[in-house]
Amino acid sequence: MSEYLPPCPKCSGEYTYAMDALLVCPECGHEWDPSDTGTEAPGGRVVRDSVGNELHDGDTVTVVKALKIKGSPSGIKAGTKVRNIRLVDGVDGHDIDCRIEGFGAMQLKSSVVKKA
Repeated sequence: MSEYLPPCPKCSGEYTYAMDALLVCPECGHEWDPSDTGTEAPGGRVVRDSVGNELHDGDTVTVVKALKIKGSPSGIKAGTKVRNIRLVDGVDGHDIDCRIEGFGAMQLKSSVVKKA
């Protein structure tokens, strides 16, 4: 068999095999679609905003509800645009790493933003 199959994206195992439309890793049991372009967040999950749109690194999002920030007299108002987000495996459900003008670097939950 001269067909080349890519290694597992989860554990880098080289003994992958095709099963129907998916590729399977026998070492860790991970299954994936070979035509997938890698839009998953770190950890192999898809991050969706408050209305169900899929988010990617570099997207621009809008905050959908006012957020209180410790140490700040005013919080982040609903409608604030956040540019160039980064998807991360954050703590406590915070899966977006970003920089907001006037507040600096912070992490947000995907449930409080929508894709702009």
